[in-house]
Amino acid sequence: MTKVKESSTIQENKQTAFKECPVTYVMEKIGGYWKPIILFHLLSGSKRYNELRRAIPTITEKVLTQQLKQLEADDLVIRNARPVIPPHVTYSLSASGLAMKPVLYAMAVWAIEEGNTNPAISYKSLNDFPGHNSPFIGTPVSTSLTHELL
Repeated sequence: MTKVKESSTIQENKQTAFKECPVTYVMEKIGGYWKPIILFHLLSGSKRYNELRRAIPTITEKVLTQQLKQLEADDLVIRNARPVIPPHVTYSLSASGLAMKPVLYAMAVWAIEEGNTNPAISYKSLNDFPGHNSPFIGTPVSTSLTHELL
C-alpha cells in the first residue's frame, strides 16, 4: 500500500470534514456497500470466514477478505486465529463494532419505512435482530433518533 501524503489537499479536506461533520467519520469507517452487511451478520456472534461467505453469497472472496481487513484495522472487528491445523480463524465485533448495533438497526428500519424492502420478510428479520429488545432498538427510528439528535 502506498503511503498517504499527510500534507495533501485531499487529506486536509478530509480532516476538515471529520471536524465539521461526525457522519463523515462514520462513513469513513463503515462506508461502502459491504461493511454494514458484514457488521450486521457479526451482530449475532462470532463467525468463521466461510460462515460469512454463506451468509453473504453475493460477496466475492477477495472483497470479503479486503473488507474484513479494513474493519479489523478500524477496530470494528476482532480477528481471532487459533494456532491449530487446519487454522481456525473467527471474526467478532469489537466493543466499537458492537456500538454500531443501533445504527445498523436504524438503517434497517429506515429501509422498511422507505418501502425499499419486502415488509413481511423485513419485519420477521427485525424481530430476529440481535438485541432488538434493548431500550434504544425497540423504539421507532423517527422518534428515538429525532429526540437523540435534538
